[in-house]
Amino acid sequence: MMAKYSDLFSVFLKVGLFTIGGGYAMIPLMQREVVGRHRWVDEGEFLDMVGISQAMPGVFAVNMATMTGYRLRGVRGSAVCVVGNVLIPILCIVLFAIFFRVFRENKVVESVFMGLRPAVVALIAVPVVTLAKGAKVTWSNCWIPVVSGGLIWLLGVSPVWVVLGAVVLGLILKGGEK
Repeated sequence: MMAKYSDLFSVFLKVGLFTIGGGYAMIPLMQREVVGRHRWVDEGEFLDMVGISQAMPGVFAVNMATMTGYRLRGVRGSAVCVVGNVLIPILCIVLFAIFFRVFRENKVVESVFMGLRPAVVALIAVPVVTLAKGAKVTWSNCWIPVVSGGLIWLLGVSPVWVVLGAVVLGLILKGGEK
């Protein structure tokens, strides 16, 4: 079934508007629209697109929009879907940036952001701990992230150099085990 550009745009605008909580939160809405309501792809093809989008680098929601648009209308369809998908989040970010510039000196706003800091630390810490478990960080090798963090935060070393150094160190240590 040939999808109209306006339909693609409106579906992905809706997905971008109502996707609160990240890219994976949009799967049920996108599935309802793309598979159920419009019947642009079948269930199996949609699941294949989800799997491929997860494996691709980049933002999951944008990958899904790109694949859906390309499948239905080629390169232009991809562009229409991506623009629809990111338009609302970009506008929200711009509005937030304007709001923040205007009110950053406001004591109430400053207090709100001070209160949010611990929550943001927790939101970052939880995936870090989860990833550390998956990366098999143990007490014997936990010095690596500690030293890496110290190099970045305390000495101002670029994270690029820290990552490259960790790669070289890993090659040296693993190469010595053979």
